Amino acid sequence: MPRSSISPICWIRPGFSLAYLEVVRADPVYWTDPEPMKAIRTQSVPALDRALDLLELLAASKSGMTLSELVTRSRLPKSSVHCLLITMERRGFLHRNVKSGRYLFGLRLFSVANMAISGLNLREQAQPFLKELMTSARLTVHMAILEDNEAVVVSKCEPPGIYRLATWIGKRMDVHCTSLGKAMIAYLPSERLDRIFKEHGLPRHNENTLCSSRRLREDLARTVRLGYAIDDEEDELGLRCIGAPVFDHENNVVASISVSGNTDQVQPSTIPELAQRLKETAAAVSHVLGQTPVALAAAARAS
Repeated sequence: MPRSSISPICWIRPGFSLAYLEVVRADPVYWTDPEPMKAIRTQSVPALDRALDLLELLAASKSGMTLSELVTRSRLPKSSVHCLLITMERRGFLHRNVKSGRYLFGLRLFSVANMAISGLNLREQAQPFLKELMTSARLTVHMAILEDNEAVVVSKCEPPGIYRLATWIGKRMDVHCTSLGKAMIAYLPSERLDRIFKEHGLPRHNENTLCSSRRLREDLARTVRLGYAIDDEEDELGLRCIGAPVFDHENNVVASISVSGNTDQVQPSTIPELAQRLKETAAAVSHVLGQTPVALAAAARAS
């Protein structure tokens, strides 16, 4: 079956983020299949179905459930249930109380849920501003959050026309070579940056990618000073992007917004004007999220 005939929730693109599930479920606009019922014919993954059944049983319980209780309620083989529980426990999605033997939701599950809800709420509040920026700049607008040392797209507004960027809600991107990523990590503490560089590395995408931590830190310092980051064909040749940070009420960077286009659409001479529009949009979203004039002034002094 061709991809276009399958709704996004029924297949997983490379770099998929769990936050996408909440966005799709909450907003039918992302269902691209004109006949969603056809997706029912798509084969499910039995093991995943069983794991989700167990999670739903645990969600309905007040104090967790033992292995025996889960086997009885799910009517699944004990060996299968045990393997699924062990896997989810090792991944942090479940926690087993040693004394009672009962399985409870783990911290990782709460973390994923919080990120999904956060991304959804952020998108809802920012959407009008993103659409307005898309209309005025006539460029593709993205918004992303930082998750597991990567930038994850949670919103995309694309103007009409033939040219289309190969991006989607839930796409994960490297932070060192994208304007969305650099706009967020530029404001992180030095030790957190060191950890990202060590754990994720600085993979080269092409000859323009900043693969030196020294050069990247210089670029991030310039990002803070200007209030916006530039991806000058560092992620993909032929594409140029500008990104700006979004702050919350505590002046923490919670997301970033970008305008993107090919090198003809985004030229060096037009970057200052585009950057100004972008920064105004990011500031408007930050204001909606509770960033006060005091926090805004503090951010300006810090830059």
